[in-house]
Amino acid sequence: MDNTLEDIIKERKSEELARLDAITIVESLFVDLLDREKDILTRRFGLKGDKGETLEKIGNLHQLTRERVRQIESASIKKIKKLDKLESSVQTLKDVVHGLLADHGGLMGRNYLLDILTVICLEINSSLDHNHPDYETRRKIYRNHFDFLISKLLDDHLELVEDSENFSSSVKKKNGDVSHLEELASDLLKKLQSTSKTLSTDEILLMLKQLGSYLKNTPKMAADSLADISSIFKSQLFADKAEIINGNKTLYSLIQAIKTLEQNKYGEWGMSHWGEVKPKTVNDKIYLILKHSGEPLHFTDIAKKINEMKFDRKEANAATVHNELILDERYNLVGRGTYGLKEWAK
Repeated sequence: MDNTLEDIIKERKSEELARLDAITIVESLFVDLLDREKDILTRRFGLKGDKGETLEKIGNLHQLTRERVRQIESASIKKIKKLDKLESSVQTLKDVVHGLLADHGGLMGRNYLLDILTVICLEINSSLDHNHPDYETRRKIYRNHFDFLISKLLDDHLELVEDSENFSSSVKKKNGDVSHLEELASDLLKKLQSTSKTLSTDEILLMLKQLGSYLKNTPKMAADSLADISSIFKSQLFADKAEIINGNKTLYSLIQAIKTLEQNKYGEWGMSHWGEVKPKTVNDKIYLILKHSGEPLHFTDIAKKINEMKFDRKEANAATVHNELILDERYNLVGRGTYGLKEWAK
């Protein structure tokens, strides 16, 4: 594998980083477009950090039909693809993405790949930290620029996987075989559903390594390189420890790509519809808070912790929490207004 990415991370040479900087690349390619073409592509792909706009909205702004906007979008991308400088402009990005795919078993979830690329450019090549007021906007801008480049200008070299049985939107090498990953994902989901239990990252990686399909496909699961990119994973964007991710890149990338698998606020993995993964009710949230506190809590403290965790935008009311604790048989009253889990007594 070409260790272009590892070299960039270690050397941190400004000229090398600039060749990977998605904003710089897009700006250089857009120089050859007309103003209207630039504006349409910028709006369609959210290159200012917003969500991509609809054909209809852009058409209203430019007094064009939806079909005409679509035609201009398509023609503008074709114009960029014909530029003599295109290949040299995207060469470093292409090398880095191919290297990442080789190092992660041949397939990466689209969001996971974009997060890694964004961290490189935003945190290695920038003075902004997570507390800076402009950080989140800048992060979205980088992600959308990388997404545009990968999906629209590198599609001759990469393939977007959109209709997989097990995977969310993902990226793989053109014509790459990932059938063994599909098999492993299916077996993992069956095993996880049979346990009905959330798992830590270490636990789910161990579960994967014990599956028959993993043992059968071990040669295919080996990464093409042992590149050390652990410094990327120390970003706050990645909840798990850098050492865990870097030492299990293929399997960690696999669980990131499975569309029905998610992590909860405590970093545990489970099926996305489980209450312990995506708590929808107050009761789901109460259970998670108590489970991870490991000790009984007063109902007012439970309500406070629910709001601190920000599972969603709904505020938990202490009285509602108290009512749920009284009515649900999973909880024990152990003191005045203080509750624990009955399962702790087992």
